[in-house]
Amino acid sequence: MTELLVDQIAVLSDNYVYLVRDGASGTTAVVDPAVAEPVRAALAQRDWRLDFILNTHHHSDHVGGNLALKQWSGARIIGPASDADRIPGIDVGLDDNDRFALGQAIATILAVPGHTRGHIAFWFADAATLFCGDTLFALGCGRMFEGTPEQMWASLKKLRALPDATRVYCAHEYTEANARFARTIEPDNPILAARAESVAARRRRGLPTVPSLLGEEKATNPFLRADVAALQAAMGMAGGDPAAVWGQLRRRKDVF
Repeated sequence: MTELLVDQIAVLSDNYVYLVRDGASGTTAVVDPAVAEPVRAALAQRDWRLDFILNTHHHSDHVGGNLALKQWSGARIIGPASDADRIPGIDVGLDDNDRFALGQAIATILAVPGHTRGHIAFWFADAATLFCGDTLFALGCGRMFEGTPEQMWASLKKLRALPDATRVYCAHEYTEANARFARTIEPDNPILAARAESVAARRRRGLPTVPSLLGEEKATNPFLRADVAALQAAMGMAGGDPAAVWGQLRRRKDVF
């Protein structure tokens, strides 16, 4: 398995920025740098050089540090080709199923539109590691700003198809609030109940709940379960079109 070192940096009120380093070559990237200074400080502390800036989508709390970091380090900016006009300083645009080499660690690019029109995820298969931005959260998913329920459901199914052992590095610490909502949808899901207790305990100790494992997301995250009979029944939509069920879930969460 590829050795991929991940350093999680908490910034702003609830964002996570990630330093990602290929253990074999030392090649280093930052994923979704909301701001520059904490990234520079983390790199200096570890004596790492920044080679790449990886953006999953264009929102300012994911690209706000792009230009300052590029000017400081000379790093190349990688982002979604379909949204290149909204990625500050982009050098290389990538599309669905493209490959990105971080030294010897290879990521497959997954197009996952819905939160934004050009959202992508970086899937390092050999390291069982996913950087999914705001498409998938621990126990939740991103708001549907620029897509349709059909697009967002298709994107989430694409991520759900990855192996259970995948570590899911999402971009926000929203898990405790997401757990409260999920419990209103599936109050009789014992795996969800146990996970919600674990999440609350970690947050009481000031600990992150990210990354999560994709297997536990499949068992507990309502937004990955819109085609599961038990969830559809709980929603009063038994046998319904999963995209429609997902859309109703999202509407409920938007006003929760």
